[in-house]
Amino acid sequence: MADRMRTGLAAPTGPEYPGFVSFSFVAHFAEVRVEPVTRRIRVPRVVSVADCGRVASPVTADAQVRGGVVWGIGAALHEHSEVDPRYGGFVNSDLADYVIPVNADVGTIEVDFIGEPDFALNPMGVKSLGEVALVGVAPAIANAVFHATGRRVRRLPILIEDVL
Repeated sequence: MADRMRTGLAAPTGPEYPGFVSFSFVAHFAEVRVEPVTRRIRVPRVVSVADCGRVASPVTADAQVRGGVVWGIGAALHEHSEVDPRYGGFVNSDLADYVIPVNADVGTIEVDFIGEPDFALNPMGVKSLGEVALVGVAPAIANAVFHATGRRVRRLPILIEDVL
C-alpha cells in the first residue's frame, strides 16, 4: 500500500471484494406541490426504501434515513452559500443567515427497509447506511418539480425563478 501511495496511485485500505459490491442502495420518491401564484415549492411527502442488508438497529437506521431526507430537502430547496464577490468571503457564514429546513418545510417521511441480509460481506449480513440516505433526495425532488411544472432544473437549490 505504501508503494502505491508513493507513486500517486490509489491505495485502498481494508479488504477487497472482487466478486461483489458491498454498497447500500436507497430509492427516494418525492411528492411536491408548487403554489400556482407564488410558485413556492413544498414537499408534503417523501417515501424512502433502503436496501442495506440486515437492519441491526431499526430505530437508528430509520432516524438516519429521515435525517438524510431532511438534509436533502434543504439541499434541494433552501441551502445556498452566498459569496461576497469583492472579498471572496461567505456572506451567510452562520446559522442566523444560512437557510436550512425547519419543521414547517418537512412533510410526511415514510421509511422502509428491504431487510435482506447480505452474508457475502460479513457474518451478520449488515451493510452501512450513511450518506446514501441523502444523495438521492434532491434529484427526486427535482424530478418531481419537472413532473409538476415541465421545467427541468439542473442546479441547486431550486429557486422560484427556476419554475416561473
